[in-house]
Amino acid sequence: MFTRRKLIKAGLLSLPAFHYAASAGAARSSPPNSDGSGSPPTPPFVAELPIPPVAQPVTTPLSPAPGVNSVAGEAPRAPHQRWNEFLPQKFYEIHEREAYHSFHPNLPPSKIWGFDGIFPGPTFHARYGEPIVVRFRNELPPNHVGFGIPETTTHLHGGHIASESDGFPADFYASGLFKDNHYPNFFAGGDPREAQGTLHYHDHRQDFTTQNVYKGLNGFYLLFDELDSGDETDHNPQAFRLPSGEFDIPLVFADKRFTRDGELLFNPFNLEGFIGDKFTVNGVIQPFLKVARRKYRFRLLDAGPSRFYEFLLSSGQPFILIANDGNLLPNPLTVQSARLGVANRMDVIIDFSNYRIGDQLFLVNRLAQQDGTGPTGELLNPGTPITATSDGTHGSPWAPVPKPGTTPGSITPSSTSTASASTWAAARGRWTSTRTRRRAGTSSTRRTRIWSSTAAPRRPSGGGWPAAAVDLTSLLLSAGGVRLQGCTPLG
Repeated sequence: MFTRRKLIKAGLLSLPAFHYAASAGAARSSPPNSDGSGSPPTPPFVAELPIPPVAQPVTTPLSPAPGVNSVAGEAPRAPHQRWNEFLPQKFYEIHEREAYHSFHPNLPPSKIWGFDGIFPGPTFHARYGEPIVVRFRNELPPNHVGFGIPETTTHLHGGHIASESDGFPADFYASGLFKDNHYPNFFAGGDPREAQGTLHYHDHRQDFTTQNVYKGLNGFYLLFDELDSGDETDHNPQAFRLPSGEFDIPLVFADKRFTRDGELLFNPFNLEGFIGDKFTVNGVIQPFLKVARRKYRFRLLDAGPSRFYEFLLSSGQPFILIANDGNLLPNPLTVQSARLGVANRMDVIIDFSNYRIGDQLFLVNRLAQQDGTGPTGELLNPGTPITATSDGTHGSPWAPVPKPGTTPGSITPSSTSTASASTWAAARGRWTSTRTRRRAGTSSTRRTRIWSSTAAPRRPSGGGWPAAAVDLTSLLLSAGGVRLQGCTPLG
């Protein structure tokens, strides 16, 4: 059977026209370096992990004011559905812009496209029952050169959104126009058990989604409600009191490739899927993050374009998995690894309270993948270190990836009960709920695990961690009781 991909490869269909880089400084769409070499070398753990800013509502009314029908300067669209039922309470304005971005101190800044000119874009903190409107202004250069196309349509991935605001691929619009997306932020079917939590927004332009997202048009959209309230000090007895604020960290994983002179590179003619040889987290190659000795919530997103990941911690400590692709699980799960495919999300809790000053912890990707067709299925031993912890005295050479189980601290189930309520213990508190999150058609009675921290190290099967081909992120662990960059240990 002839598929569209096979017809394109055979030359029977043509690809959409591309503008190619005509001068230095333009993000290139050329093939990999002609001599077969990869990206320039970049020493790991020299740049701190950037945290995307939280999007803020406008302080003055948008002009012209959004409404049911399109307004002056807005791209054509159908009337907003159920506008009066979900009248917007907050308004935002996001500017899609070209900007220079630093992926690593050893590389020159590269041109990217970003929401508000940054990659990742600002993180939205939205709430159920609070409808909003986001005005997305396309201010990309109309005479662009390089990969990508300056026509956009923004999709809220995982959102329960009416079609005219959902970023349909063919609803793209040109530079100079804007579009008002109406996000009602209500439960699908009116069922609170269908609550979403971790979503992301990205360009969705037909035939160019991969290129425009690779170029930087991606960001997080987080939804909160009375259970997942975004406040770990919430006095509401229903609230889970999950790590919040600076302890709730979104992480965008995306592999990139660069030319020999350090420009961002993409090959649009690789129809099997493009993969890079540099892993970035929140737009930086192998950054480090200073953490306090406490629990953190990490929201993991695989932004592609083609790579899959299977994450493990080098100490052997498991993750507490609390959500996947937007939904909180009926109860937390202890898992040794977390696998992500393109556009997949997972929320995990990692407890750093049992680590000592000087310890290093690596987040390791062990999933082998040679090309864009998908992983080989082989689990590397060793794998690719993604994160590391240390006492924060950055500047000395990083130690090799430690053997698993040599760092104290693991999280294991301390008791198991059968209940219709979720009971989670974390961050010196216990999260309880009389409402269990579930997917439609499943039983409301679940086995509930109550978690506690222990000092017993765990050793995964497979022996030691082998040397990694590519390093990624570093987590620097703060000393106990030390106030570090506003991170105050609890208790």
